[in-house]
Amino acid sequence: TIPCLLSPWSEWSDCSVTCGKGMRTRQRMLKSAAELGDCNEELEQAEKCMLPECPIDCELTEWSQWSECNTSCGKGHMIRTRMIKMEPQFGGTACPETVQRTKCRVRKCLRGPGMEKRRWKEAR
Repeated sequence: TIPCLLSPWSEWSDCSVTCGKGMRTRQRMLKSAAELGDCNEELEQAEKCMLPECPIDCELTEWSQWSECNTSCGKGHMIRTRMIKMEPQFGGTACPETVQRTKCRVRKCLRGPGMEKRRWKEAR
């Protein structure tokens, strides 16, 4: 049998991904005619490649319902919140605000003599 005549290996290809884990390949060609003899040499090789980790953006839950107004009369505020499900990593997008506050207005506060006693009774 005639030995295989093979070209040199090509350069490794670029990694199949732009970040994280991927694969790269290289090839070589059979230079002798196949009918001159069997050639069982591999013509392609693959290997794993690793590039810097892919950015992971911040992930948040949905907003909660608005809280009740923090006052029983007059002007006050309500808040709503959301939780961080995934902190940003490897240069991913930072987390936006997780607490929002808005104004609220409940019925007018009554003022006048005897209101302090009435408020104290309502509080009890």
